[in-house]
Amino acid sequence: MLTSFLQFFVIILAIVLVVSTVINPKSSSSKSPLTLSKKQLLTNREQQMFSVLSSALPECVVLAQVSFSALVTAEGWQSRNRFNRKVADFVLCSKQMNVIAVIELDDRSHIGRELLDRERDAMLKQAGYTTIRYHSIPPTEIIRRDIENLLMAEYNARRA
Repeated sequence: MLTSFLQFFVIILAIVLVVSTVINPKSSSSKSPLTLSKKQLLTNREQQMFSVLSSALPECVVLAQVSFSALVTAEGWQSRNRFNRKVADFVLCSKQMNVIAVIELDDRSHIGRELLDRERDAMLKQAGYTTIRYHSIPPTEIIRRDIENLLMAEYNARRA
C-alpha cells in the first residue's frame, strides 16, 4: 500500500514538473532569441519641439527623454517605484547643467489624464523643479518669455 502511494506521488510530481516547464518556458534552460529593432528616439512632433526649444534658448542645453530617476531620488524601493519608469519630455539646463525647467509637450493622449499629469508635476515640484506644459508647439518668442518669467520669479523669490 505504501509503495503504491509512493509510486503515485512520484508520477504526479513528474507530471507537474513537465506541465510547469511547458506552461512556463522561462524556467527551462533554453531561452528563445531576443529580437530587438531600432526605434526613433523622438517622434516627429518631439523633434520639432526640440528644434524650437534649441532655437529659442541657444544659451541653454536641451535634454530629451530624461528619466525621472535622473532627476529625483527617494529612500526605499516603494518610493522609487512611484517614479522609476516615468520620463520627462525635455529638461532645460544651464550650460553648467543646472536644471532650469522640465518641459512637457502634451498631445491628445493626455486628454483624460490630467490628474496623472498633475501628480507628475507635483512630484517634480516636491523635488524642486518647475514643469512647463505646452499643448502645442509654441513660437520661440513664447518659450523665451516663459523661461525669462520663470527665472525672474526665482530671482525675486531668492531676494525676498
